[in-house]
Amino acid sequence: MASRIEDYGLIGDLQTAALVGVDGSIDWLCLPRFDSPACFASLLGDHDAGHWRLAPDGAGRCSSRQYRDDTLVLETFWETDDGAVRVIDLMPPRGRAADVVRIVEGVRGTVRMRSHLRLRFDYGHVLPWLEVDRGCATAVAGPDAVLVTTPAALERDGADLYSHFDVSAGQRVPMVLTHYRAWEPAPIAADAEDALIDTVEFWSGWIDQLRYDGRWAPAVRRSLIVLKALTDAVTGGIVAAATTSLPEQIGGSRNWDYRFCWLRDASFTLQAMLGTGYVEEAKAWRAWLLRAVAGDPADLQIMYALDGSRRIPESELDWLGGFEGSSPVRIGNAASEQRQLDVWGEVLETLHMARTHGMATTEEGWTVQVALLEHLAQTWREPDNGLWEMRGPQRHFVHSKVLAWVGVDRMVKAVERDGVDAPLDRWRALRQEIHDDVCAHGFDAERDTFTQFYGSQGLDAALLLLPQVGFLPWDDPRIVGTVDAIGRELVRDGFVMRYRADGDEGDGLTGQEGAFVACNFWYADALWEIGRADEATEVFERTIGLANDLGLLSEEYDPRTGRQLGNVPQAFSHVGLVTTARRLAGEPKAKRESA
Repeated sequence: MASRIEDYGLIGDLQTAALVGVDGSIDWLCLPRFDSPACFASLLGDHDAGHWRLAPDGAGRCSSRQYRDDTLVLETFWETDDGAVRVIDLMPPRGRAADVVRIVEGVRGTVRMRSHLRLRFDYGHVLPWLEVDRGCATAVAGPDAVLVTTPAALERDGADLYSHFDVSAGQRVPMVLTHYRAWEPAPIAADAEDALIDTVEFWSGWIDQLRYDGRWAPAVRRSLIVLKALTDAVTGGIVAAATTSLPEQIGGSRNWDYRFCWLRDASFTLQAMLGTGYVEEAKAWRAWLLRAVAGDPADLQIMYALDGSRRIPESELDWLGGFEGSSPVRIGNAASEQRQLDVWGEVLETLHMARTHGMATTEEGWTVQVALLEHLAQTWREPDNGLWEMRGPQRHFVHSKVLAWVGVDRMVKAVERDGVDAPLDRWRALRQEIHDDVCAHGFDAERDTFTQFYGSQGLDAALLLLPQVGFLPWDDPRIVGTVDAIGRELVRDGFVMRYRADGDEGDGLTGQEGAFVACNFWYADALWEIGRADEATEVFERTIGLANDLGLLSEEYDPRTGRQLGNVPQAFSHVGLVTTARRLAGEPKAKRESA
């Protein structure tokens, strides 16, 4: 089994995704969609929880691996004493069923291959009924069924499926796993070679739409492919990550399920997509958003399931030991019930951005936005849990108040631009009231910095977003002072912590966490815009250097051990990469204004 989070690569079909380790083992796969129960869950336990290893017999880690050009087709290469072989892994854009396609390609000599397929449904909890007949196998458990097809001989050992075969230079041996509902007829499995062609054509055609050719183009392209891979093709929802419970501290309990649609994360993703030319994805997400938030504005949640469902109950899977013993393993997320004031502002900001990119606002859409703003007007003074989902007491978080200001500001600008009927004077007064309140109670004049919450002695990396959303200009002394304070107090070993997790102002959880990757990108943005361009570039390049050999970033990084932490791939991290790469390709704010 792969031993580090960065040992994994991603394949996916725009409705679910799999993680493939450096040893050729698929250790994580949820079928039929991102938030379904996993049928391969050894990522969070041991091999008994389900996996599919395909590699040379007796081999360990691969010799090398890479994605084929700008696609999500993963190629893993082994050099052995007997020759060389390549395994090509992919999930073609979905037709009727979800397929995992693996093609063994002989490169040199003759190599003995071994396939070990252990399906365990419901996160490793359910043993399927397995049957083998003439080169194919079926596994059934409750609602789930899987068909395995290959020209290689298949052997059954209990509920496990094995295959041993030789592959010589020039030969290609396909293996295809197809998921379907157990009450339906088994589908025709994908033709492996056709699926490979279709998958390469899809990703190549999609990336050709990109509008960015700057200095860090390869990293930007890979990040956008990751963001597309985390976008559900049917609903338009965007999951925060493909996994659950990968730890923020090895051996710790900060393990959360990220296979849901956070409004905040998806809003940042939308910005990255629009900024690089991907309008159709933005339209699909806006439609998803309006469906999800429809109803009473007071019922707005910070996250939803892929289909817009509201109930995401959190539970623990006690039969899984967790990644490197990091327990508990959680599914669902209780943070869905939290109050996070900034989400109202994020939604209004996103819909404003859609308007500025030419997406017409419908009458129904405008009605929803007015309702959200009027609710915000009544509730912005209340404390909340903040964007970091603190599980301690609710507080008056500065970032939350600023995002309330953003929501009002964007609606004011919409009325000023389009001339629609609205209580403009009242909204302008509300905008000023929130601004004055934040500056009066959220800024520490003695320390020359904004604080994490009103009356706090702590800092918050989210304060770096204040000038990005237009609350104050980049060259405002209070912003410069805040950037300097974060550099002194939250930067450790060259990386930015979200906040101080311990002490009286901590987050209510035990243990520590790593540096939050997205915060490093925000810090680079801030340094760039206040005129410290060399430092900004250094921080940015240090941060993109955290990506694994396939260009994938997780949620956090531990500079002491040099390891990625948290769920992977993390949309928030890849969004930050795209956004900051675009910013650093232009001129800092000071130079733009002086010109």
